[in-house]
Amino acid sequence: MPLPAARPVPAVLPETRTPARDARPAERIARLATRCLQRELATYPKPGLVSHVDSGSHADMDASTFRASAAALAPFFADLAAAGAAGAGMAHLRRIGLAAESAMRAATGGVNTHRGAIFGLGLLSAAAGALGPRPPAGGLGAHVRARYADAILDGPELLHAPGARARRRHGVGGAPAEAAAGFPSLYGTGLPALRRARAARPGAPQAARVEACLALVATLEDTNLLHRGGPEGYAFARGEAARFVAEGGIARDDWFARAEDLHRAFVARRLSPGGAADLLAMTLFVDAWERP
Repeated sequence: MPLPAARPVPAVLPETRTPARDARPAERIARLATRCLQRELATYPKPGLVSHVDSGSHADMDASTFRASAAALAPFFADLAAAGAAGAGMAHLRRIGLAAESAMRAATGGVNTHRGAIFGLGLLSAAAGALGPRPPAGGLGAHVRARYADAILDGPELLHAPGARARRRHGVGGAPAEAAAGFPSLYGTGLPALRRARAARPGAPQAARVEACLALVATLEDTNLLHRGGPEGYAFARGEAARFVAEGGIARDDWFARAEDLHRAFVARRLSPGGAADLLAMTLFVDAWERP
């Protein structure tokens, strides 16, 4: 339930406050995490997803909802980064994450805009706090896997959350398995696609983000797609995204029209690959923080 408007959510729950000595680097990490959420929102056309242009397949949220959510989450990304720097375990990170989700719902009127990003981008923020600036390529994912994998897989599950229901019903690992494995879709698909697209269209960052998003849709076990479209919608989304990339992606002159047509096709089917959107923001974060 969202917190009442008269009771603003503190930056962290009292038991999750971390030492002030970590504030400056943690705030830098939080600014980057928030900026990556904003860049994901500013990417268009993304199939079925909310952007600054339209609400995609969603009737209960729009760009302003996402902007309010991202602003509310910024202090919590700082707390997660500071907790990572202090060597905190998963239980501590989870308490911060729960407070972040309460703040998100308070800012959005109860709408779930960024729960997946709180989880994935929050873990990467903690890893960035632990490793410091410019870790080696793959360092953030490797740290999450080594430090938190067991606790992620053994942790509590929200039994009635759509993603959890889809994981049980369809036998997919979803976001917990992706994080516990060190984000293989991010490193194996999202990041290469982003950098390949930049080389294909220098000076066109939005095009590169579209390519990375569609590459992720094509390969990711996205429980949001399974929840909204079932196996048929899931197969349609992955197949059409894979075809877009295989047929030239954003290197083609007509890439924008093709991506916009795909966006409309997803909206007509009420499909929304929210997991790919979260991983796009996380890909942007890793791209900016790690040594290439």
